Amino acid sequence: MRRTLRETVAAVRAVLEAAGIEGAAREARLIAGHAGGIARERVSLSMEAPVSAAQREAALAMGRARAARRPLSHLLGYRDFFDHRFAVSGDVLDPRPETEALVLAALEATFARVLDLGTGSGAILLSLLAARPEARGLGTDLSEAALAVARENAQALGVAGRCEFLVSDWFGAVEGRFDLIVSNPPYIAVGEMAGLAPELGHEPRMALTDEGDGLDAYRAITGGVVTHLEPGGRLLLEIGSTQGRAVAEMIRVAGLENIRVHPDLDGRDRVVSARMPQKRG
Repeated sequence: MRRTLRETVAAVRAVLEAAGIEGAAREARLIAGHAGGIARERVSLSMEAPVSAAQREAALAMGRARAARRPLSHLLGYRDFFDHRFAVSGDVLDPRPETEALVLAALEATFARVLDLGTGSGAILLSLLAARPEARGLGTDLSEAALAVARENAQALGVAGRCEFLVSDWFGAVEGRFDLIVSNPPYIAVGEMAGLAPELGHEPRMALTDEGDGLDAYRAITGGVVTHLEPGGRLLLEIGSTQGRAVAEMIRVAGLENIRVHPDLDGRDRVVSARMPQKRG
């Protein structure tokens, strides 16, 4: 029997549907195309293309892994985020569409030097640097493996010459001041972890939860922000949809002003922003 991409897509789709994967048809096309070496944008036009036995088996193996709730991005090795494609792995948090709200809010004003705390894949920092060719940045993370992924992405996006990466526990190893500080910290309370989608079990736990109430990272960031933010500089933090009031209050106590809560595309609270007061006197 002649194997085609269409037949391989159908076989992978059957595996995914049997496992209850939402969007099985779309994911089957991506998996089969990836295994067959067909560019994502050409899959729909290549359904009659021949697929070797090895390519078909690779697609089915990926399908079985996806059925076991491995994230699709880990199988493909990338995630499209904002305007770019980022390499991802089990060492980094998978960039999600809702985080684009933070990037959009950050781009509402100019900046020259940006700090991304807990950078992971570098998706936030590198998206900002790609959009602002004059800016420079620093990304920190506790995980050296995550920083290796971020460095790879910086090279791929052509911004490696304008950014550095540093192992640091929030502000612990950071020196100097920045006119923009951003972060998507772990904000899931430990009691909520059991109810998450099984795919999240394949992502680094420390990027998801603080093993407490989900607010420890905000306490650390707001506790050190005034010594690292330039006068007039901005702080933008991604939050869980119910955390806006609590995080805004921490920022107020830290002495920042112009505090706003921004929604994501689904209308849920997603980002808190604020400014460092200008020097007075």
